[in-house]
Amino acid sequence: MDEVQAAEQPRASRISAAALLLAASVLVSRVLGYAREALLAYQVGAGASTDAYYAAFQIPDLLNYLLAGGALSIAFLPLYTKHLAAGDESGADHLLATVLGTLTAVAALATVLLWWFAEPLISLQFPRFAPATQAMTVHLTRIVLPAQIFFIAGGIINATLFAHGRFGAAALAPLLYNSSIIAGGLLLAPRMAVGVEGFAWGALAGSILGPFLAPFLYARGRVRMRARFTPFDRVFLAYLIVAAPLMFGQTLLTVDEWYQRWFGALLGAGAVSHLSYARRLMQVPVAVVGQAIAAAALPTLSRLFAEGRHGALNQLVLRTLQTSLALAVLAGAGCFALARPLVALVYQRGAFGADDTAQVAAILALLCFAVPAWITQQIIARAFYARADTWRPMLLGTVVALASIPLYLALGRADGVRGLAIASAVGMSVSAVATLAWARWLHGAPEPRLLLETGARAIAVAVPAAFAVRWVAGATPTSTLTALMDVVGGLALFAVLSAVGIAVAGDAPMRDLLRRVSRRGRERSPAGV
Repeated sequence: MDEVQAAEQPRASRISAAALLLAASVLVSRVLGYAREALLAYQVGAGASTDAYYAAFQIPDLLNYLLAGGALSIAFLPLYTKHLAAGDESGADHLLATVLGTLTAVAALATVLLWWFAEPLISLQFPRFAPATQAMTVHLTRIVLPAQIFFIAGGIINATLFAHGRFGAAALAPLLYNSSIIAGGLLLAPRMAVGVEGFAWGALAGSILGPFLAPFLYARGRVRMRARFTPFDRVFLAYLIVAAPLMFGQTLLTVDEWYQRWFGALLGAGAVSHLSYARRLMQVPVAVVGQAIAAAALPTLSRLFAEGRHGALNQLVLRTLQTSLALAVLAGAGCFALARPLVALVYQRGAFGADDTAQVAAILALLCFAVPAWITQQIIARAFYARADTWRPMLLGTVVALASIPLYLALGRADGVRGLAIASAVGMSVSAVATLAWARWLHGAPEPRLLLETGARAIAVAVPAAFAVRWVAGATPTSTLTALMDVVGGLALFAVLSAVGIAVAGDAPMRDLLRRVSRRGRERSPAGV
């Protein structure tokens, strides 16, 4: 085992480097995202207009999901990597040209159809919106809908860059996207009768500049790019076999946000906004840890499978899961402890008042319990996707997602938006545990005992640290400056307590993580320059 671990150390290091790049990008992007959300909260607050803005992304999100746009690297990358591993450059070029041309054309056609039928589709999904809110949602939907063409085309190009170990464009894309939305809110919103319209135009412009133009320009000279519309080509049909579960299956990673919009819209004005504001904050640790590590790991895991090195693949998945789970538990606990000052710091100003802060903070505290499940689900799914197996995890995810509908309905009716947050945490936890068990049964890995040990030790470290921070800095702040001091001081205290806890009670992966973080901190300190 030691020899296997030593042989795979360079691969693990490459994953760590790529994950750090993507995590840094996600973190900066989230900061920009919260500047965007803070601007939206300041100008519009949490009412019917904001509900319409968030609801306007529902049909575009559905289109993106049905074309596997959000999972293009999952469907495309293993096939492309297989050609590269075999030295078949022409086959890789043919696959790229076929998928890029055909899928982009389909996205454009679907956009036209959905634009035309936006009004009845919005009425069907949000029947309890007031007529004016429905009309506003339709108008905003038609603005942001064409963005999916650029998301999908750019996603294919980015997946190609991933296979070549190029992550720069993926790191830059969300920064440009969020910056464009902020620019739209600052420059266009004050000039429009409906302020949220400026944010919608910014989202459309950002989809062109970030998700599409950044990878397109980065790939020029590095990847041979052509586009062919050949929907019946055997190469495209082979891609569809892998992508079909991602198009037609359901997992809570995607539909949780849909459920919160649909069932939240039944609870009255402001419910969708409050859920969305809280969810945005909860997604910070999910994206920084889970999304970054999962995106960085998939190319390496796919190559190990293409080379027939199944034992090394399983070992790398286990180690990645242990590290991610420890980070997830700590991140969720820290977010829980600082829920109130975080919400106040990011949102409470202008039209977003103290009552909104209290409601969003309560939702966020509950959603934090779902963070470990979100991150674990993203990582373990890559153990399937690296094997070009999208059918079995998606079938399991679909069963869990459909079975969760009564849970969301019942808890939403019983406890409003808080009930929907609890349903999200419970549903995601069930989904993650089921996927881990499914992987263990099919692949013989990961070892549940080792994961349980890491999780238990992480909880033992995180719980006392979280309650100490919540006692010191978790109260509702009286001003933005107080909120900033609470967040900064609370994070510092949580980091110190967590480091001490890991040193005393952590297992080998947790202590290794602490050593790596400490080493990088020393390397970047003035004394180490």
